[in-house]
Amino acid sequence: MTLPSHARAVIIGGGVIGASVAYHLTKLGWSDVVLLERKRLTSGTTWHAAGLIGQLRSSSNMTKLARYTADLYRSLEAETGIATGFRQVGSISVALTTERQEELLRLASMARAFGVPVEEVGPSEIAERYPHLNLDGVVGGVWLPTDGQGDPANIALAMVKGARMRGAQVFENTRVTGIRRSGDRVTGVDWAAEGAQGHIACDNVVNCAGMWGREVGLMAGVSVPLQACEHFYIVTEPIAGLTQLPVLRVPDECAYYKEDAGKMMLGAFEPVAKPWALDGIPADFEFDELPPDFDHFEPILEKATHRLPMLAEAGIHTFFNGPESFTPDNAYHLGLAPGTANVWVAAGFNSIGIQSAGGAGMALAQWMEDGARPFDLGEIDIARVQPFQNNRRYLKDRATEALGLLYADHFPYRQKATARGIRRTPLHHLLEAHGAVMGETAGWERANWYANPGQERAYRYSWGRQNWFSNTAAEVAAIRSGVGMYDMSSFGKIRVEGPDAEAFLNRVCGNDVAVPPGRIVYTQFLNARGGIEADVTVTRLSEDAYIVVTPAATRPADQDWLTRHRGEDRVAIVDVTAAEAVLAVMGPRAREVMAAASPDDFDRFPFGTARQIELGLGLARAHRVSYVGELGWEVYVSTDMAVHAFETLMEAGAEAGLKLCGMHAMDCCRIEKAFRHFGHDITCEDHVIDAGLGFAVKTDKPGFIGRDAVLRRRESGPEYRMLQFLLSDPDPMLYHKEPILRDGQVVGYLSSGAYGHHLGAAVGMGYVPAKDQDAAALLASDWQIEVAGRRIGARASLKPMYDPTSARMRA
Repeated sequence: MTLPSHARAVIIGGGVIGASVAYHLTKLGWSDVVLLERKRLTSGTTWHAAGLIGQLRSSSNMTKLARYTADLYRSLEAETGIATGFRQVGSISVALTTERQEELLRLASMARAFGVPVEEVGPSEIAERYPHLNLDGVVGGVWLPTDGQGDPANIALAMVKGARMRGAQVFENTRVTGIRRSGDRVTGVDWAAEGAQGHIACDNVVNCAGMWGREVGLMAGVSVPLQACEHFYIVTEPIAGLTQLPVLRVPDECAYYKEDAGKMMLGAFEPVAKPWALDGIPADFEFDELPPDFDHFEPILEKATHRLPMLAEAGIHTFFNGPESFTPDNAYHLGLAPGTANVWVAAGFNSIGIQSAGGAGMALAQWMEDGARPFDLGEIDIARVQPFQNNRRYLKDRATEALGLLYADHFPYRQKATARGIRRTPLHHLLEAHGAVMGETAGWERANWYANPGQERAYRYSWGRQNWFSNTAAEVAAIRSGVGMYDMSSFGKIRVEGPDAEAFLNRVCGNDVAVPPGRIVYTQFLNARGGIEADVTVTRLSEDAYIVVTPAATRPADQDWLTRHRGEDRVAIVDVTAAEAVLAVMGPRAREVMAAASPDDFDRFPFGTARQIELGLGLARAHRVSYVGELGWEVYVSTDMAVHAFETLMEAGAEAGLKLCGMHAMDCCRIEKAFRHFGHDITCEDHVIDAGLGFAVKTDKPGFIGRDAVLRRRESGPEYRMLQFLLSDPDPMLYHKEPILRDGQVVGYLSSGAYGHHLGAAVGMGYVPAKDQDAAALLASDWQIEVAGRRIGARASLKPMYDPTSARMRA
């Protein structure tokens, strides 16, 4: 065995993901690729995967990757001579409750928006396609004809062969023992094999180590939070007369079924999972099975024999228990690791590695080739990871829940129950004392809504109006007609300071930050295509210091974007989120409350400015800005004075009827005002002009990232337009991904949705094609939104439906 001394890319891990990355890199011409596998290819998780290959995922881009995967697996045999076993058998998901049926109908609507063939089916139609099913309790379901199944090991081996055919070198029984790093770059990988050892210098390293991904990440100084869990399935003896069947999913019973070679497989995602190898994976692990736990699996099997009676008569050939890796949010990790220049990750696939591998490998390879994401991958981007999530106890607790959530009802606003309470603002205990019901974002506990005295302080989930609907309505009413206050302390705060701070931020930001101290600038970080990488406010604190305020969940990614583009500029970029608490005082009576809490002059305090104020007995910095579309201030105060600031504002607001409000109310208000939400309404592939945010870009300012793309789009006109929609029926609820229909044809889908308590119906936002479209003709069209198969009339607007001139916010 002779390993090379240098490679353009070293891929660690020889499962289906590493195989796909190698295959796609070599397709792009990267012949100098080395894949290292600690034992034999596919010997970790790939070899025992179920091999289900679904088409529909949670977003259009994830669906795009899944469809690419299926197309690839169809073509691999012709290219490599290795059969992948891909069969397009279709899939049926059935509902046993009306709530699950609502979810499936909403999924069917989403599939239509994404161009995936789908059909809603009733019990009789399900019986025609799956005659072995006991229809007891079946309400309905959906049929996806293009779904399929394949042979996981052969799929991986086919891609390995394809990579080798184009020059990749693959080494089995070769363990990575260390990763050498200098600054933000990995310089090479140490290896050991069959009594030999050595080092490969490399330009890139790719962590495709599966359930070993966390440990390999630590070698490179990178957080890759994932945890192996036990995953169970049984395979029957051959069943006489059994012919090809669709894949069947019965999520209400935590089960999936697959016919293969005249046998039946029953797999499960049980509600309470079993994390595995908490003290580390055994060094000799290879094609290993875990000890059976029939007691753990028995409740699933008992329901399955009722649902599929043939199982009660069939003998069990295999009772299998094997490990698979799961991430804290059930989304896999892909991309360039934060804080590094050449460490890439593709790991933690949450039991969908086979159906994800082709697309994930393609996307990552293209990213590595171009130095930029090929399209929005925010929901799986490794940059979303919070450093604390690599904590082993956290991963154990969260993984126990995460696996079971794959088949749980995917209700809107569903909160994780495990691994909570990690990050709390200085006001946490005070908010709870006033009835706050907490949700979690990026580990932060945040007041989502406030319970009334005697009301249960917990979520009761549904697809309709949940138990907090009227609470949020009252909070919105306070913001719109009186005054409300909410805790914004979890929002990210990044201090950018140094002699080159202005020049640096003017290169990264689309708007002009060369403003006097005390001015607030709303802006975006743009990429070279004019897409939106971040949506922030930048406040100039002094001649050489700014504070950038970002969403809580994107703070690590936004800070990483700044760091990557610092170049030779003399600036320090520091996360100061925990240094200050923030209270937002919003509503027509906000000025009255602020004046009662502070002797400063709030009558002559222009919108878009910030200044230091006295607050009670202490000091604060007040920013006149709003995400809810009302007169108001965000009050920044050092954490040591946060409790005093809260008490002062509560006392000052008593006469004005100040009401504590939660994040749900804030979201309702922002969507009524048509303010964009990063990650939903605006992403890296949404052009800033199409998003309707061109007013925040100053092209007379030279040299900023994305300037040429903005100029081109201003000249050509928008390809898409962001519209706001208000349903004509006040009852249905909008969340996101509901199809948008123009004159009866699906033309897009909602990027976000919420109930507009002030406007009196659900509100959505979404992009529609607008190339060479007159705005008046666009708005004059007949618009509908499809909700769970039902088409509902909607009014469309380019301007905010609430206070379109922003007179209230600037009062």
